[in-house]
Amino acid sequence: MAELNSPLKIGDFEIKNRLVMAPLTRARSGETRVPNQLMQEYYAQRANAGLILTEATLIAPKAVGYAETPGLWSEQQAQAWQPIIEAVHAQGSKMVVQLWHVGRISHPDLLDGDTPVAPSAIQPAGHVSLLRPKRPYVTPRALSIEEIQEIVAQYKHAAELAKVAGFDGVELHAANGYLIDQFLQSTTNQREDEYGGSLENRARLLLQVVDAFIEVWGAGRVGVHIAPRADSHDMGDANPLETFGYVMQQLSQRQIAFVFSREYQAEDSISPQLRQQFTGAWIANENLTPESAKQLLASGEADAVSFGKAYIANPDLLERLEKNLPFNELNPETIYAKGALGYTDYPALAEHTLEA
Repeated sequence: MAELNSPLKIGDFEIKNRLVMAPLTRARSGETRVPNQLMQEYYAQRANAGLILTEATLIAPKAVGYAETPGLWSEQQAQAWQPIIEAVHAQGSKMVVQLWHVGRISHPDLLDGDTPVAPSAIQPAGHVSLLRPKRPYVTPRALSIEEIQEIVAQYKHAAELAKVAGFDGVELHAANGYLIDQFLQSTTNQREDEYGGSLENRARLLLQVVDAFIEVWGAGRVGVHIAPRADSHDMGDANPLETFGYVMQQLSQRQIAFVFSREYQAEDSISPQLRQQFTGAWIANENLTPESAKQLLASGEADAVSFGKAYIANPDLLERLEKNLPFNELNPETIYAKGALGYTDYPALAEHTLEA
């Protein structure tokens, strides 16, 4: 029976407790997409988590889909991550970078006029996030095989820079309707070549990137982020259990460190079945309560639990969970605000005590 504040071996590293800070896009890196001192303060405040997964971090300038999100394609960016990681390590926590290509979930205005890319030229429903005035997504351009191979190389280069920066590992963002997910799921992948059609072909890009990460890091420091409910950015799959089950089997064969699953713990959740097909550490996420998180750990349905929005508003989340104390209320209006507002200014419990 695992408890929240107990250590956990994940692949080749150990975390001090079973609380994981989820990747959270906060758009504070500025137009340069270079991490900064404010980000250092933010992550250091939350280093009570045993493992921090960074906000989604871009592998290339043409991978972007949101303003002011950080990257990891240059030496300058790698060096700028270093003090952030050191501040987290100083508190005994581990930090893994989530590497990201948004695919069709972008807009020419964010790509110097270029058309977003995808497995197939299928326009997603909806409007581009955080762009004003509101603009609908455009029809993307289908990638050539040569371009797909270039993207695999970009992922590998970012993984190499993650070592330069001092991260403890890398996580592939294969969820939420971004590029890897677009290749994996049947409604967004209508290709007829080696990257489309069969389940094995649709999973090819995901697994090629994982193999590239393993070449750089070894399997014990690689994770994959999935969203099997397929509810983001106009996604869908004909047979999610078959699709994600195949991915779990392939990832188990590669003996990667962990899978992070963003899916409600509901009656129709397929995560319990997927968890049975994966041999590494399982990190559960989404809409968890203190009670449900502790129950998942106690039952063994998850090896670690992850909170996102709760970590935005509660830098001292571990203490609140352990002592069953109330959470600060999240202000959704400041999630993507500028500077410290809604970012580093949420009070910890000690600050509440001093104010009282």
